[in-house]
Amino acid sequence: MKFSRPIPIKEIAALIQAEIIGDDKIQATGINEIHQVEPGDITFVDVKKYFKKSLSSKASIVILNERVAAPKGKTLLLCDEPFKAYNDLVLSHRPFTPLNQLHHPTAKIAPSAIIEPNVIIGPHVVIGPECHIMANAVLAEYTELGKGVIVQSGANIGTDAFYFKRTPQGYTKWRSGGRVLLADHVDIGSGCTINKGVSGDTIIGEGTKIDCQVHIGHDVRIGKRCLFAAQVGIGGNTIVGDDVIMYGQVGIAQNLTIGNKVVILAKSGVSKDIEDGKIYFGYPAGEARSTYRELAALRHLPEFLSSYYKK
Repeated sequence: MKFSRPIPIKEIAALIQAEIIGDDKIQATGINEIHQVEPGDITFVDVKKYFKKSLSSKASIVILNERVAAPKGKTLLLCDEPFKAYNDLVLSHRPFTPLNQLHHPTAKIAPSAIIEPNVIIGPHVVIGPECHIMANAVLAEYTELGKGVIVQSGANIGTDAFYFKRTPQGYTKWRSGGRVLLADHVDIGSGCTINKGVSGDTIIGEGTKIDCQVHIGHDVRIGKRCLFAAQVGIGGNTIVGDDVIMYGQVGIAQNLTIGNKVVILAKSGVSKDIEDGKIYFGYPAGEARSTYRELAALRHLPEFLSSYYKK
């Protein structure tokens, strides 16, 4: 999530009641969890085994709960509860805005867009020219649509990230500070759900077509001209390349990279990265040719065992 203006570190420290370690003249330009950080961003860490990863990340500012020396190019903010500080910062720049009307007045809708009855359009939504939003669809806050996007009835775009901080008292919900960006000529089927990013963006590339009842997790980035059949599910923070085809009921785990021109056959479960141009099948998914050979061999196993024990 990018701030509307650069914010001096002293202002941030005062807001979260933190001690500054390192450069106290730096300014923050955004805030992101560790998977999405860029130079100028704030991130946080509250578990010692992840300190090294956070301190060596691209983030310029790290909120943490243990005094350490600031690495070169980093400013640290020391406080008791880094997660709460981080979440409070997101909330201060992305406050919750309840919706009490069908179309929020901050939404920007191109005159050529077709908006059918009972479409819900949240705060700061942008709908580009020649879009068609069918009846009863929901475009939640900070969703942005390019040109010629089709969203079918009952789709819910911009739902909260499924992201919780585990505490002794239970699970604490993160404030979702990201967006959903649908590029030009994307089609979204009926009943789809697309989570906005935790603090980055969930992105669907130009010309991608998504069937009904598909779920896209937070911070997922999908390339151009992909085709996803019904009931595909993609876990958070996964990157999908261009021209990827996923048949029905494919499941993709979180934090993976799926290469360009990959084909994943129906009912497959993917738990590891896939290189460009591969065809995958099975659960857990493997290269289709190898998997089919294994299944063929397995069918002959009873016959083999029977002849073996007769000897």
